[in-house]
Amino acid sequence: MPAASIPSAPTLEDYRLAFELAPVGLALSRHRVMVDCNQALCEMFGTTRAELVGQSFRILYPSAAEFERIGERIAPILNAHGTYADERLMRRVGGAHAGQLFWCHVMGRALDRSDPHAAGIWSFEDLSASRPVEPGLTAREREVAALLLKGCTAKQAARQLGISPRTVEIHRARLMRKVGARSTLELVQRLLTGRHG
Repeated sequence: MPAASIPSAPTLEDYRLAFELAPVGLALSRHRVMVDCNQALCEMFGTTRAELVGQSFRILYPSAAEFERIGERIAPILNAHGTYADERLMRRVGGAHAGQLFWCHVMGRALDRSDPHAAGIWSFEDLSASRPVEPGLTAREREVAALLLKGCTAKQAARQLGISPRTVEIHRARLMRKVGARSTLELVQRLLTGRHG
């Protein structure tokens, strides 16, 4: 019986191929600027590597305010844990769906926890097939909706957003009116399915 051959160690090319062919969007960042990305990310956002590399992640966000607020919110979490994950609305850059908002699961790892935005790797998973976007939401309503979908209470959402629980409740009430929901549970179900009352 022949001895089993020992596989050779992966090469740099193997790692490059794994990055390029990963089934989710991947980006390497320095100070919130994309220094590399894979094909899945380009396809998700309707653009090319040449158009993304060297650009701030800002171009993937619905607004500059959301880019700034999320950056401020994730820095202390990356600093404490080294990793961060959430679900948020992102914006397609080009192609037939340029400007379209879609729900995205985003995960990241800081390479240096003491300077969380200095360098990192980020993954992006498009959730649009299972989670439609409610049109006409303001930037703050989008942020509140994302935290409600995560299961946060008004107090927890307020702490994460740096606003008062009462302000979160006001945004939640507006969201409920917009989708015709009578309770927070119904609001979450309607945000998940895109069905209105």
